[in-house]
Amino acid sequence: MIRNIVRGIITLVFGGLGFYLDYVMLHLNLLQFLGWQLSPVWTYIAMVIIFAAIGFLIAPACIRGFIVLVRWLDSRLTKIPTHDLMGGAIGIIVGLIIASLLSDTISRIPFIGPVLSILLSLSMGYLGLLIGVKRKEEVLGFFNIFPRLRGEKGEKNKETKADRTQEQTMPNYKVLDTSVIIDGRIADIVKTGFVEGVLLIPGFVLEELRHIADSSDLLKRNRGRRGLDILNHISKETAIKVEIYEQDFEDIAEVDSKLVRLGQILGAPILTNDYNLNKVAELQGVKVLNINELANAVKPVVLPGEEMVVQVMKEGKEPGQGVAYLDDGTMIVVDTGRRYLGQHITVLVTSVLQTAAGRMIFAKPKGVTGKKPMGLSSTDEMNLLG
Repeated sequence: MIRNIVRGIITLVFGGLGFYLDYVMLHLNLLQFLGWQLSPVWTYIAMVIIFAAIGFLIAPACIRGFIVLVRWLDSRLTKIPTHDLMGGAIGIIVGLIIASLLSDTISRIPFIGPVLSILLSLSMGYLGLLIGVKRKEEVLGFFNIFPRLRGEKGEKNKETKADRTQEQTMPNYKVLDTSVIIDGRIADIVKTGFVEGVLLIPGFVLEELRHIADSSDLLKRNRGRRGLDILNHISKETAIKVEIYEQDFEDIAEVDSKLVRLGQILGAPILTNDYNLNKVAELQGVKVLNINELANAVKPVVLPGEEMVVQVMKEGKEPGQGVAYLDDGTMIVVDTGRRYLGQHITVLVTSVLQTAAGRMIFAKPKGVTGKKPMGLSSTDEMNLLG
């Protein structure tokens, strides 16, 4: 039913177009120039019928094309950030206002005036769209000055309410870095529910992951594919929302610099475990959530003087040292622990060293005299005592 109504409207529009073209040709004497001797009434009827028939025949194709265009626009608009949409809409409105001021004069030009007026509106609207999208920060910042012109009384309360409303409406983005995606621990952190908001994955980060996954180097290729698998796992098997940020910064070459710029624009923190990116982002005022710092923060606290049972796994760098590990991977250097290689012993913590790379614990065996050195049998021990 709706399709038939739309088809009828298209037919009427084309019929009106034929009427208008015939009116133009009569005033330009084009029909007489072509040798047509029909009366004006019959030419009007003929042109309306011909164009209405054309409109009736091409209406189904026009409807299908319009539906495809709407679906394409919907798929594109859902990926465009809200700031771009707002800046583009304001730019189009300003461009059309300027075009309307100029079209009054242009439309008075005989015959081609209306056409030029339409072209001017389209051009100014498109120009406003481009300027609004590219300069969205300046455009949106310009409108922020208006509340300040109303006076200072009561403005603090209004600004506080506006800030709260903005915090509620703006998504709580967390920008993911390539290193933290490949690392994989972010999937377990997300699953625990400690990370909230929306995980934002920039398109240039995805592009870097694709390049790594297609690398000829086996190690890099495995790292890239692992990162893509982690993203699929997060988006499908966790409750947190994942979005793709399609806009790129073509004037910036390095991915880390692009991430810092994106964090500045959105006011969002960057999730990473890259030490260099961490320092650069902090210098430029962008908040960083470092996975390595989080891992060190949740490790159990060990104080000098505490006892623990460990298994000496290997030799240390210094003579006589042994090395053991806690369940979380923390290294324990056991003084004179080489004799107990492969054994579970009780050690006494002497000091704890915290570094940027992690934590290292130094300890010594407790009750060394009560322990049997590795490799001595009961008979050898009797001989030593005797």
